Amino acid sequence: MPNRTEVVSQKTEQPSQGFFGLGIAPKILSILEQIKFKAPTPIQAKVIPLAIQGQDIVGIAQTGTGKTLAFVIPIVQTLAQKDICALVLAPTRELALQIEEVFREIMRPFGMKTACLIGGAPMPPQIMALQRDPRVVIATPGRLFDHLERHSIVLNGVGILVLDEADRMLDMGFAPQVDKIVARLPKKRQTMLFSATMAREIMTVASRYMKLPVSIEIAPPGTTVQEVTQELFIVAKEAKLKLLGKILGQYPGSVLLFTRMKHHAHKIAYAIREMGYRAAEIHSNRSLNQRREALDGFKSGRYKVLVATDIASRGIDVTGIELVINYDLPDETENYIHRIGRTARAGHKGRAISFATPDQSRDVQAIERLTRTTLKISEHPGITHGKFSLSSTPVGHTRFGGGYGGRSRPSTGRLPAVPRGRYTGTRAFGKT
Repeated sequence: MPNRTEVVSQKTEQPSQGFFGLGIAPKILSILEQIKFKAPTPIQAKVIPLAIQGQDIVGIAQTGTGKTLAFVIPIVQTLAQKDICALVLAPTRELALQIEEVFREIMRPFGMKTACLIGGAPMPPQIMALQRDPRVVIATPGRLFDHLERHSIVLNGVGILVLDEADRMLDMGFAPQVDKIVARLPKKRQTMLFSATMAREIMTVASRYMKLPVSIEIAPPGTTVQEVTQELFIVAKEAKLKLLGKILGQYPGSVLLFTRMKHHAHKIAYAIREMGYRAAEIHSNRSLNQRREALDGFKSGRYKVLVATDIASRGIDVTGIELVINYDLPDETENYIHRIGRTARAGHKGRAISFATPDQSRDVQAIERLTRTTLKISEHPGITHGKFSLSSTPVGHTRFGGGYGGRSRPSTGRLPAVPRGRYTGTRAFGKT
């Protein structure tokens, strides 16, 4: 269990000296200055000095708070001083790829190499990357375990282990693989665990894998990002597409849209393209190359809308997303936090709009309890809205009335039928 807990508000003022005074080496400070990072986020300010000292750490912070850089900086600094390697486990392919991007940016002047081991990608290039003596391996648990079974990697030289988005890894059923991977690591190592929630399972993992870790909690669980404006539309299911078209016409910037099911994601993306907007989709039915093309196109502005399932709720690190739309409310209430955390990042303002059907009052109440806020209910002229029933209206809400209780024609919001067609030797990691 953690030997000390520090709870830090997200409103904590940034240190006036920026990254100076955190124990960061001058060479890395120069890199941070070149890439325009001027001041640490609260979790970076707390984690970096402890991690540089070699402490085991449990970091609890919401998405969009800068957790990746909080462990990348101390890892690179430690690897520059010691003959060890680092292993970072992440739950999704997208998150693993983005972690590798951050490592490469900070490691470039040191001449260190990385390897990214993720499912859906061919094995031979990954084996070649391992043969180039990487100092950092970023991997999803399933694919790393595949490499261990093939004997294409051994973990004798790992001196630092990071479990990123540990709660998500547990939710996705990776606990057995993680246990087997950790069993093959040296006992003498530094371990850092990062999570968005302080669940009991997380503390169980911490007590099993770590030695007297320090727990750093940045704002309590359920805290949303500071600069996001949240809005709710109560809308009949058959009117959702019509409402979506009206909203997309109001926002010129990039839009990230979440839906529950992958087959709906494909149909919604098709419907958005029929509205005249460029849209891509990202979900488990897409190949790795398709998912990377969609994410790269969204980052570059080639696509206005990215339609995603919750597989992407913690794997999209794109600055400047203007709007997040919850076309469907999430199956798990906690995913609401991770979804809307994709906007209002890096000090930018953002907006999150959720669609709820009249029978989803309990789901809305659960979100409000988690976020400790009352969602503002909005109406859009010309769209037929539903209303929550009298017995289940969330506290503090005004029910829809006069003029918004009629029926929409079913054809206005039915998802379209989408035309069929194609979607556009053993090497030791570290010492042997």
